[in-house]
Amino acid sequence: MSSDGHEPTTMTFELLKTAVKDGGARLGRLAFSGRRTVDTPNFFGLTSRGVIPHVTPDNVEKHLLTNGTYMALEDFIERPQQYMTRSPPVYETPSPTNKPLQSFTAMPSSIITVLGSRRLPAVASPMGNTNQSISVFTSTGFQAVTTKQYINAIQTLNPDIAIPLADLTHKTSAPTSKRALRMAERTDDWIKEWFTDMCGPNKEPSRIATFAPVLPISYSIQWEYLERLSEEHQSNSSVLSGLAVYDADLIPDISSSYQNLDSLPRLALTTPSNPHQVLRQLSLGMDIFLLPFLSTASDAGIALSFTFPPPSSESSQLLPLGIDMSSPEHAISLQPLTESCTCYACTTHHRAFVQHLLCAREMLGWTLLQIHNHAVLAAFFASIREALADGTFEEKARQFALRYEPEIPQGLGERPRARGYHFKSEGPGEQKRNKPVWSKFEGKEGQEKIEDKVTDLRIEDEQSGTLGLGSGVDSVAETPLVPDENADAKDLEKRGFAEKAEEEDEKKQLTR
Repeated sequence: MSSDGHEPTTMTFELLKTAVKDGGARLGRLAFSGRRTVDTPNFFGLTSRGVIPHVTPDNVEKHLLTNGTYMALEDFIERPQQYMTRSPPVYETPSPTNKPLQSFTAMPSSIITVLGSRRLPAVASPMGNTNQSISVFTSTGFQAVTTKQYINAIQTLNPDIAIPLADLTHKTSAPTSKRALRMAERTDDWIKEWFTDMCGPNKEPSRIATFAPVLPISYSIQWEYLERLSEEHQSNSSVLSGLAVYDADLIPDISSSYQNLDSLPRLALTTPSNPHQVLRQLSLGMDIFLLPFLSTASDAGIALSFTFPPPSSESSQLLPLGIDMSSPEHAISLQPLTESCTCYACTTHHRAFVQHLLCAREMLGWTLLQIHNHAVLAAFFASIREALADGTFEEKARQFALRYEPEIPQGLGERPRARGYHFKSEGPGEQKRNKPVWSKFEGKEGQEKIEDKVTDLRIEDEQSGTLGLGSGVDSVAETPLVPDENADAKDLEKRGFAEKAEEEDEKKQLTR
């Protein structure tokens, strides 16, 4: 045990089969003491506020075939206006294993924890970053986190893998050359501060594995920054454990220019939107993926259905990457979500049950889909590793591209309620993200239907002489608080305004 009280969490990464060319697909094995061993290529689960959406920590251990989770610091450090000076609860969590982040989130001890600054994908900040801080989006709004605060948070929470700060815009458009140069310079300054505080002179080696960010800008702009990473790793291999890559197209340049960095594991922060993009990035040499489309598909009611390699068929029709479980066609289907899947959802329940849960907006529906979709991805990567081992990956990847549709279906079902920290407000005129549970029967067509119904009922009441007695036209209005002045005793009894006395009560009254 080190002097700071942290249990040693040493990381090892072994390349089992390397690519012939620079930046090609490769087989590896990532291991932490006390954690599940990760055979690569593979994927880690993405969390929201410390949990994998729809799945409780105990079910992560029981049913999800994932070996690691990515968490964002911005999910834990909100500061309500009435408690601006209060320390976030995550920092005050007691932890018998000296892993406060794992204790606070109740994540199983066998799962590797990765901590970064922003969610994936991150919401772009209107404030931007400064030379000493970045802007993060918490559940109470945007706030600044300085480089010193971030390093202190990492040291306090003690994750297995930490990603140092990077100066990113988090926008879909590419940064200008001037902005890209500033990104490289700031990130270079921040990584120097990181190495000094985490692994500087007179300090014990950190037990936290550092995965340095590789920026989503051209290699020619950030080559000096990459040169620093290479020199730091060459002088002391323990200070740098891996790379967090924001652009997979940079891997061939890194592999050919920095041989000592080529042996490090690569974590993808690239947010691929479908398995086709996963295969492309994997063919460039990516090792571990974070896949936002997995939870997005579950939220949309989609059961992923792709396999690697694809099933053989003489038909030229493209296969869907997923099945919309909210569709009425599954209302009486007793089939599993997919035929070849052996996950808990497919072996215990059927399509009709999941379709009912989604239509009723029951949480269990999304939970079962999340379990199934994680199992599909786990089988997908396991088959990829087998193909890499026997040398058939490129041919099978080509078959996959020809056999499946290019995108995952959107899904017609209603999503879970969106939370404020999932997106940034667009200003006046923005439509609500969540549909109201109840609404008035409005619109021209609806109003015309109401008027026609009222007219028909009024005519019926006038013909039958029941106008004002609570039936007919009065049934579409509020219930009257007093009976109509023309109502007799029978009408009063019929409408609940009176009750007929029993015969014995009548006799008693007559004898008095």
